[in-house]
Amino acid sequence: MKIDRVDLIVNPKAGNERLHEQIEQIITRLEHHFPTVDVFYTKETGDADKYINTQGKHADLIVGAGGDGTIYELINAMSPLEQRPAFGIIPGGTCNDFSRAIGLSQDPLNAAEQICMQRFRAIDVGKCNHQYFLNFWGIGLITEVSTNINPKVKENFGRLSYYLSALQTISHEKTFHLKLESDQCGYEGEAAMVLVGNGPFTGGIRAFFPDSDIEDGKLEVMIVESNRFQTFFDMVRARVMNEVPNSEEILYFQTDRLSIETAPSQTIDCDGEREFTTPSTITILPRHINMAVGEFPLDPL
Repeated sequence: MKIDRVDLIVNPKAGNERLHEQIEQIITRLEHHFPTVDVFYTKETGDADKYINTQGKHADLIVGAGGDGTIYELINAMSPLEQRPAFGIIPGGTCNDFSRAIGLSQDPLNAAEQICMQRFRAIDVGKCNHQYFLNFWGIGLITEVSTNINPKVKENFGRLSYYLSALQTISHEKTFHLKLESDQCGYEGEAAMVLVGNGPFTGGIRAFFPDSDIEDGKLEVMIVESNRFQTFFDMVRARVMNEVPNSEEILYFQTDRLSIETAPSQTIDCDGEREFTTPSTITILPRHINMAVGEFPLDPL
């Protein structure tokens, strides 16, 4: 793959101070390795999408510097294109989940160095109706956990804030009626959470699907039937023991396509963004985009 033009899209509002401190060094490193480097600073949500669809689609490599929200916006702008640039990530947020999944350093300058090494892998992208995701699609408890995070707690505790919120939320979350259909599994009944995973990281750690493969053309699906604390404990125990999260109230399977209906309609958390509601049809787009990777594949747990 020949990389002549690199477009660096920077979210200056991203929460990682190291990104702001190192941005000039990052630009210098990229300019040392690539003939042309154009830099674009976003000002508000939607700017990255507009840039990709006007100028960025002509680049050979798009590098997103920001948090998970920035990466979500970029992957949703790039995925529908017939001719997609390669994609690189310089982490600048709290969790930076997909950058971890592809083995990139969490130090922005080191991540830029890894991108300059030009190691690329074709990775899967999830799609829900007209929405794309790299990490996960979820409804129920996971949406409530994300919604209930106190911004001050997130600022002070970072990734831990997601799990503090989970402990506060789990006893209050109600179940909903779920109808799920796929070639591998059908389910109809009450549920507290549905999580569909592509990447292995959620909230900065390998939480629910530690062994997921972003190159296998499969989605990992977990249905949690109950909001009891014991069910949540079973999920944590499975994580500690490096086991598939499975119990009488946890159903796990893999598929490449599924449809979901709920009553009442549920707000969808898609890579941390909450824009749409059910019903949903979810598919995997195998090896859909070339990603600049670091130490990948990841070491097994």
